[in-house]
Amino acid sequence: MSGALEKSLAILEYLVDYPDGAALAQIATDLNQLRSGCHRTLHELIGYGYVRQLPQRGDYALTTKMASMGLSFLGKSGVVDIAQPVINRLAQATEELVRLAIVDGERLTLVAKAQGARSGLLYDPDMGIDLRLSCSAAGQAWLMTLPEDDAIAYVTRQGIGDPKHYGPAAPTSIKALLKALDEGRKRRFSIIQDAYAPGMSSMAAPVQRAGERATGVVVIAGPSSRLTLPRMLQFGQPLLAAADELAATGHASPLLKGANVGTWGNVAERPARRARKAA
Repeated sequence: MSGALEKSLAILEYLVDYPDGAALAQIATDLNQLRSGCHRTLHELIGYGYVRQLPQRGDYALTTKMASMGLSFLGKSGVVDIAQPVINRLAQATEELVRLAIVDGERLTLVAKAQGARSGLLYDPDMGIDLRLSCSAAGQAWLMTLPEDDAIAYVTRQGIGDPKHYGPAAPTSIKALLKALDEGRKRRFSIIQDAYAPGMSSMAAPVQRAGERATGVVVIAGPSSRLTLPRMLQFGQPLLAAADELAATGHASPLLKGANVGTWGNVAERPARRARKAA
């Protein structure tokens, strides 16, 4: 990757966290870029329509161009058209938040949702975020479909979610995570409580055709006070049915059929490689 392109992408990714804008000095310092070079890159991005300079303080913020491109891409992929009726039905049946996450390389990104809760506390994190694999139900549901070495490698590269920044029950070691993945494989869906966020429970099942890699994950999430372990176990079959339906129809969407092209054997039948389960 060229230096100029790397710096441009770093700035765009940085500004995602600052919708109210960030000052030039802050951007350059946090990204370890020379202020003069950072200023030049920002104005090139302004020229291409990806960044704007706020009139009052002169801070820099993203325009809606990338968001518009993303929404257009999702719309043309057909994934929302295919998934929305399925997750709407599941949300109505469970009366909880239902989401669809798409596998993209080593990332798992939320792209669609349906809110089933009609009253009381609602749980609804931001759309479009990349999920922390080690401590999210979606992440664990996807990881349990992977060969163990791949799952360990993906989590190692992304980093294990710190309980201080997520939930108090977030796994703090590869060994603890692998135990959770083994339990999830037996059920065919993952379950977490107070692991991704305090007071939040969730469960997830992979969207996966037989003999193929998972291309997405269906998630049910809600407050732990309402989405208890018995209720999650009760929702297991409807969740699996929704995931299976999306697996059967997903080949009509380039995203759901092409996120992870390839096949492999049943992960549950692969010999475990315990030697690499270092804490």
